Amino acid sequence: QVQLVESGGGSVQAGGSLRLSCKASGFNGYCMTWFRQAPGQRREGIASIDSDGATHYDDSVKGRFIVSRDNARDKSKNTLYLQMNSLTPEDTAMYYCAAAEYNDPCFSIELEMEYWGKGTLVTISS
Repeated sequence: QVQLVESGGGSVQAGGSLRLSCKASGFNGYCMTWFRQAPGQRREGIASIDSDGATHYDDSVKGRFIVSRDNARDKSKNTLYLQMNSLTPEDTAMYYCAAAEYNDPCFSIELEMEYWGKGTLVTISS
């Protein structure tokens, strides 16, 4: 059974940084992604990485956020990361990790994701 558990959210001031983690138990498939949902907004995909290390970013985070992953042979130890720098109040949202076994190419497209975490809240103050 696949479980995704996010951590690392919190409250920081604008210009600061946070690093989110997503512990993926029972999963070492191809595509892992990050989404976020701001209050009153629809959920949007912001970053993705496949098992070969290829990454894609939404324009809203490109140059500020870095996605990475540990590809462990042990399915209980796969972890996805999101390093977030130069944060602004517009980055305030619930952040979710999501994954798909065979999604190629690996883009953060909501309907293509098979597994979801419950989210971690990021709040940026001005």
